[in-house]
Amino acid sequence: MVKNPESARKNVILLGMVSFFNDLSSEIIIPILPMFITALGGAGMAVGFTGGLRDSISSLLKVFSGYWSDRTGKRKVFIFSGYFTSAVFKFFLFFATIWQHILLFTSLERVGKGLRTAPRDAIIADSMPDQRGKGFGIHRALDTSGAILGAIVAFLLVWFMEFEIKTVILAASTIAFFSLIPLWFVKEHKEKPKKISLKVGLKSLPSALKLFLLVAGIFAFSNFSYMFFILRAQQLFDGKWAMGAPILLYVLYNIFYAGLSVPFGKLSDKAGRQKVLVAGYSLFTVTALGFTVFYSLSSFILLFALYGTVSAIIDGNQRAIVSDLAPEGLKATALGTFHTITGLVALPSGLLAGFLWQVNPVLTFMFGAIVSFMSVVLFVLFGNKFRYDRAPMP
Repeated sequence: MVKNPESARKNVILLGMVSFFNDLSSEIIIPILPMFITALGGAGMAVGFTGGLRDSISSLLKVFSGYWSDRTGKRKVFIFSGYFTSAVFKFFLFFATIWQHILLFTSLERVGKGLRTAPRDAIIADSMPDQRGKGFGIHRALDTSGAILGAIVAFLLVWFMEFEIKTVILAASTIAFFSLIPLWFVKEHKEKPKKISLKVGLKSLPSALKLFLLVAGIFAFSNFSYMFFILRAQQLFDGKWAMGAPILLYVLYNIFYAGLSVPFGKLSDKAGRQKVLVAGYSLFTVTALGFTVFYSLSSFILLFALYGTVSAIIDGNQRAIVSDLAPEGLKATALGTFHTITGLVALPSGLLAGFLWQVNPVLTFMFGAIVSFMSVVLFVLFGNKFRYDRAPMP
């Protein structure tokens, strides 16, 4: 834990700035990525496979990077390696000529996310131990502010400057390297290396946390790649608007995500994470159902706003409740386990969503609504067990 409260608060801001620049870069690419895949010959299954594999690869690494971070007592080396790796493989996307190249390079780019996420989240959790919901909310807000600006830049480059997709990607990859600068100023309190094994560390996780990981995993199965939301919106438009309008809707999504992350983080600190997360899971069910029923510009504006609200409610607060339930000394391991479980289901989720998309896009969103409702029911049934007990270190 960072001992100086002022340095601790600065850590959250600095890590938020790192994420801001990284997401500025990423989100220039992300709204055009599904269109890039289809332009290079990929169909619904290719989109689902790419979205699922990139998330699964990063998540598989998160538990290991979290474990090694706890074991060695180091955080920043993993964080730096992760952001640097991501920047390099974003640059490689410029050379893609078939959709399989996109699959390869985006998957390798996510290796960087797998390396950095759990150690970074552990620093945030330790920096604001009494206000973790607010701390993660601040980080998600800065992260998503970069996403807003990135999507706006993508729109400007595509719509007004008429850049080709590859030129946009080259500009985005250059920005990614700037994310390493704020990281230099993050103050890391070095922990003593811990004599733990990954097996012992995982066994030491409290039963309440394991139960939450099960529920979160089921919800993650319903929460398929954002790319299907963008492709659904693209179907409504023709010509130049077929690329421009989905990017603008994605900007709207990120505005709601960034603007509401801190308020919902604070709300979970006061009202309880369980209530807030149940509301978020339920709202995703409603949003997915909305994409099955409505098909107009006005409805998509509302639905993308709701989609952004769902992300604001869920993303930071899931990490906060994992941190609450994790034993002291095993927070990075617990956060890595959470990210691994929720990410590994992304591949089968993406493949199933892609298969259903090729049958009928409506079925993709129906699948999301049904499975997310199952997670709501489980959370309501077992939510009282997610108490903030602390398991002793092994």
